[in-house]
Amino acid sequence: MKLTVCSIWASCRDVEKIVKLLPTIRQTLFFSATMPNEIRKLSSKFLMNPKEVSVDPPASAAETVKQSIIMCGSRDKRDVLRKLIQSEKAENAIIFCNRKRDIGVLQRSLERHGYNAGALHGDMDQFSRTKTLEKFKAGEIAMLVCSDVAARGLDIPSMGHVFNFDVPTHSEDYIHRIGRTGRAGRSGRAITIATREDQRYIDGINKMLGKPIPVMTLDSAISPEKKAKSTEAEKASPVEKSAPVDQHGPR
Repeated sequence: MKLTVCSIWASCRDVEKIVKLLPTIRQTLFFSATMPNEIRKLSSKFLMNPKEVSVDPPASAAETVKQSIIMCGSRDKRDVLRKLIQSEKAENAIIFCNRKRDIGVLQRSLERHGYNAGALHGDMDQFSRTKTLEKFKAGEIAMLVCSDVAARGLDIPSMGHVFNFDVPTHSEDYIHRIGRTGRAGRSGRAITIATREDQRYIDGINKMLGKPIPVMTLDSAISPEKKAKSTEAEKASPVEKSAPVDQHGPR
């Protein structure tokens, strides 16, 4: 018997359930867009003396993707993300989080601020994932907040932006994430939001790429014309700046 394991939608639990129903003696073909440690550990459970075939080097980032990284405080990440979406004029985007529990939190935060956002992660049932993806492809959802596993295999040629709300802990995941944009010869934009605590992961990504990711600021993301209009508006209508108390923590 031959078993082909594709990592597009299959979670570890899904694969384990399938394997338990198969005979011990079988031929297994395992496909994965990237091979971080988690995927290698998973494959070792099901493969015996496997032959590995690599199509592309793991550190090959598409030349069509313009990469940037922006540093901020951990409590400012949501605000920075919203400002980036606005300044970049992103019509659609995939937003990556490292933890599944943060996906729903960020998705609801974006919705509260007027963005048409959806969530996609490995704990969702197949029907919900498929429905969400169809809405995203149809433009009914503009901002898709998701995990690495859920986004594997996504191929949307018109995808303009990828935002890494969290810096991936595995360097190869960075290549997989930014590869969701800049497809089919189109130009794409990938921006990573990072904090000081992420420096070791940033160093690992830079080492893999062979060069540092260009650092940007919010000021550099805003056009001179927009800055001038904002300054004029502030002068015309001066207001007292105060920090409202948010009992739910940082937005």
